[in-house]
Amino acid sequence: MLELARISSSTPRSAAWPSPAPAGLSMGLARSPEELEAIQRLRFQIFTEEMNAVFPDAVDGLDADRYDPWCEHFMVKDLASDRIVGTYRLLTPANAVKAGNYYSESEFDLSGLEDIRQNLVEVGRSCIHPDFRTGAVIMLLWSGIACVMREAGYRYALGCASVSLRDDGATAAEVWRRAMQSLAAQPALQRVTPHHPYPVERAGQALPARMPPLIKGYLKLGADICGKPAWDPDFNTADFPVLLDIERMDDRYRRHFGMQRPV
Repeated sequence: MLELARISSSTPRSAAWPSPAPAGLSMGLARSPEELEAIQRLRFQIFTEEMNAVFPDAVDGLDADRYDPWCEHFMVKDLASDRIVGTYRLLTPANAVKAGNYYSESEFDLSGLEDIRQNLVEVGRSCIHPDFRTGAVIMLLWSGIACVMREAGYRYALGCASVSLRDDGATAAEVWRRAMQSLAAQPALQRVTPHHPYPVERAGQALPARMPPLIKGYLKLGADICGKPAWDPDFNTADFPVLLDIERMDDRYRRHFGMQRPV
């Protein structure tokens, strides 16, 4: 039987988190193989059936990889149907060592983050059922991640924000234009380097595009895109490295997530 990862902290372990949730939704951590399988099935549904991602090792309609056993898996449930409608996973520094590395290291050289590595969690594999993309589910998931980071004392969160290339890279080019402004304004920002860069400078520059909602949300939180995107052939996406420093989080979100600055 698969054992799920557990963070050694005072993080609440109840089925639902103590902060108020919108009516009809609950948020918690997967604590059984059955819940993890339901999460993996949702991920397959979104990534493969909706986004056309190719998972060579997928079996029985599940998106599962070698990092799953080492991660904490956040899940939002629709109480009316008792089905999981949103998920994220989180990998701690200690469990990244046990897993061999962070998932991000399959796409990026993280040596530029070496000095913060012991205080860095990785988040990823986020997806939300199409019927629940109103903002409530993602805020619940972010609240859970913030709770774990607050209770365990982690300062940084790293993730990959995927941008579809089905528009010939127009959206990726727009994201990179925005990222270059931030990088130019913060020369001391920790940087990462893709192993297989996506040539974003040559992608869809003349085509109109909007910032993807998830990346826009990350930037509103106070996160930064900290390097050029990697090309992910399985997902046909440009993956942008995103780094959040809790100390630089927007004050509105700090209050919302119970992470106010000391006075």
